[in-house]
Amino acid sequence: MSRPPRQPVERTRPAQSGWLVASLEHERWLWEQGYRQVAGVDEAGRGALAGPLVAAAVALPEDPDLEEHLRGIRDSKLLTPAQREVWFETLRALGVGVGIAVVPAWLVDGVGLTAAGQLAFSRAVAALPSPPDFVLADAFRLRDTPAPQLALIHGDARCAAIAAASVVAKVYRDQLMAEVHHRYPLYAFDHHKGYATAAHRAALGSHGPCPEHRQSYSPVRAEAR
Repeated sequence: MSRPPRQPVERTRPAQSGWLVASLEHERWLWEQGYRQVAGVDEAGRGALAGPLVAAAVALPEDPDLEEHLRGIRDSKLLTPAQREVWFETLRALGVGVGIAVVPAWLVDGVGLTAAGQLAFSRAVAALPSPPDFVLADAFRLRDTPAPQLALIHGDARCAAIAAASVVAKVYRDQLMAEVHHRYPLYAFDHHKGYATAAHRAALGSHGPCPEHRQSYSPVRAEAR
């Protein structure tokens, strides 16, 4: 089986597919090279002031019907919450392999965002039901994943496997933040999910940070004094 080079491939736009709807362009190319289990990885919560960083890996098996099943999938940021839930259930119904990793706020503080992201990615890939033959990553190359990989700029907008991972990570993290809200209702985490909205900053100013806040982030440190 011939293998493509391990270095990242970066393009500014998909070669064939539309910009807003992800395609199976990269997956099909890899299947043609003999790779059977291709996983996309992405994360949610990178820019949040509170809550965990969540990464997901979604392994798409070679399937002639897969393109039809995933038609219209896109980056989770371009979907409404209701649309993300529908896609989340669709992916579950398709029986694709899913791995999820959660890095809590205190560990993000302890090791830094870059290291926390790498840890989340490697744990998500390791959590897949079976090791992938190839990994497609969104912009960042994974350091501790043994499988060959490509890092794609704007991968969540271009690549179906990465878009699927973005949906899984976002829905799973939103569910976690709803649970966090029940523990710390003063911050309305169920609405802003820990991101730096005006309402969240106002709550920080009124109540100070809670244990779910990332104490190393400057807006949180400013309110902890």
